[in-house]
Amino acid sequence: MSDALAITGGYVVPVVGDPIDGGTVVVVDGVITAVGGAETEVPDGARVVDATGKWVLPGFVEAHGHLGVHEDGEGWSGNDTNEMTDPNGARFRALDGIDIEEVGFRDALRGGVTTAVIKPGSGNPIGGRTVAMKTWGGRTVDEQVLAHDVSVKSALGENPKRVYGEKKQTPSTRLGVAAVLRQAFVEARTYAEKCAAAATKGEPFERDLGKETLASVLDGDLLWDQHCHRHDDIATAIRLSEEFGYRLVVNHGTEGHKIADVLAEKDIPVIFGPMLTSRSKVELRDRAIGNLALIAAAGVKVAITTDHPVVPIEQIRLQAILAVREGLAPRTALEALTVNPASILRLDDRVGALAEGLDGDVVVWSGDPLDVDSAVEQVFIGGAPVLEPAGDDSAPRVVERWERFGRRSWMA
Repeated sequence: MSDALAITGGYVVPVVGDPIDGGTVVVVDGVITAVGGAETEVPDGARVVDATGKWVLPGFVEAHGHLGVHEDGEGWSGNDTNEMTDPNGARFRALDGIDIEEVGFRDALRGGVTTAVIKPGSGNPIGGRTVAMKTWGGRTVDEQVLAHDVSVKSALGENPKRVYGEKKQTPSTRLGVAAVLRQAFVEARTYAEKCAAAATKGEPFERDLGKETLASVLDGDLLWDQHCHRHDDIATAIRLSEEFGYRLVVNHGTEGHKIADVLAEKDIPVIFGPMLTSRSKVELRDRAIGNLALIAAAGVKVAITTDHPVVPIEQIRLQAILAVREGLAPRTALEALTVNPASILRLDDRVGALAEGLDGDVVVWSGDPLDVDSAVEQVFIGGAPVLEPAGDDSAPRVVERWERFGRRSWMA
């Protein structure tokens, strides 16, 4: 028998289509099968959620965060974001450091975030492979993975300069950081050619996990997530991407407005933020929330990030609200939380909108999420409830992992 969910009567915002007042969203076996008006057929035996007077949207997608790999409130013992012992960390994978019991995952649900792309940090010129995952629902981290093959995180600017400059080793300048990246790609290209030649001859070939990862970037199987704030670092990112032919995604881009026309012309998207921070280093001196509106107005596809835990992940929509106040169109703001990050990171065949065939990741809000007074009331991931009303006047409660054992906690 199929597992069916129907959310009825709400103001449904598919994001990829016009809103539907009094709409219905149907999820069967974890997948959206219908999005329509009140006449939409509800399967027999479906769980029906009455969303009359509520807003119904797809779950938000955090395109750049460190959930679980940089545990909130855990200090050094829970920080596995940066393996800052090798400038070329292409062989490192964020997945191997993620703790799904980190408190940030529960915060994500309360903020309406159902998908997060988790990335190594920005201390190395090449930080490692990222992973896309759902923010709840698995017994292990592996059961929450949406996609292993997303991107490789890289950093330009102050962070790698500082880390390796303090060690008195290369790279200690922007020249050195670019040289590390260029050399790594040259070696990866040579490695791929030798590997192909050995395969043609049927000869064994010694594997190199780092070079394999970068070869996948060159082949287009992995995106290149480039940490860069200043406009000159963004220009370097573009130069390197065109030299080696990989697909560039600018992460942060807080000075992207200065060359927004270039980014638009070259179809380079920007994952913008975090916004709720101080100008804590020189490369952030021109950071402003309004810069996002300027970048979007130039025709650049934009997403919004908290860079959790730099900004708590549940504040992702607050950043969108503030961006709207500073000139970002409300529709663009919603797209920057949903379909845009999904599209930028090639996850839009699964998440980012309410549409037939996509995952049943649905959030019921008390009102417009771009209204600061609105709140998340219910969250479903793959049609399963992961945040639900507590049954009284208290805040909604997370459906905890131990409940599958019929327990009230891990100890009771």
